[in-house]
Amino acid sequence: MGIDGGFIRGREPDKRKAGWFEVIVGKSLLKDEPSKRFAFVQTYDEKPKRRLLETLRSHGMQMNQDITFLSDGGDDVRELQYYLNPQAEHILDWFHVTMKITAMRQLAKGIEDAVLMEKMLASLDRVKWRLWHGHVTNALWTLDWMSDDCYCEEKSDTRREHLYQALLEYHTYISNNRGFIPNYAERYRYDEIISTAFAESAINEVVSKRTVKKQQMRWTKKGAHLLLQVRTKTLNNELRSKFETWYPGMASGNGMVTKQKDGTLLC
Repeated sequence: MGIDGGFIRGREPDKRKAGWFEVIVGKSLLKDEPSKRFAFVQTYDEKPKRRLLETLRSHGMQMNQDITFLSDGGDDVRELQYYLNPQAEHILDWFHVTMKITAMRQLAKGIEDAVLMEKMLASLDRVKWRLWHGHVTNALWTLDWMSDDCYCEEKSDTRREHLYQALLEYHTYISNNRGFIPNYAERYRYDEIISTAFAESAINEVVSKRTVKKQQMRWTKKGAHLLLQVRTKTLNNELRSKFETWYPGMASGNGMVTKQKDGTLLC
């Protein structure tokens, strides 16, 4: 199971610009079975853990079943994972690990000191190699040395200062998630999942163009949450069966819903 977060433009009645709010999106993969998707607005949904648990149960999850969770390392996402299955395998997504290193490499390339720039680039490659092979302690030591070398009291080089701050944040990120960093190289050799790329695709499917991408639309938390439920039911091919529980006549195959004068619905 892969869990990730996305952001949607917010809207409130008394505020024209309410900023952004986070939605949690995920996808579960089961061998020889269609994938299942789920999504919710965490600050609106009153029972997000139960929603996720019901999604997994509908996908055939058993309480004693082996599950591998992959996430970006966020505290809120990890809390959901522990609630579902504390004994499951929890892995920090390699995509997020290397994405932050790529961003720091771009900052390092803008450092004015050419010698320091080359040293930072070589050290970042070393950090990436050590994390790829699960040597977390050595990677943290390297990040400490890099922070010391990059620190400058004058702060005349803005790229150097930005890289210094990024190194501190990355050190905290890796330190907080050190228990979820496996030997990625070994998992890769055994053809085991190391990235939540499939969860990223779920975000593109669920939090689609209609809600955020290339759109200036703003959403209330309630409106976005309800739309996400319809979207996930549609992608999971569960929308019709959900309507059949409300209108049993649809199960006959008619599929037509008509409204009588007294307000009752006929299928």
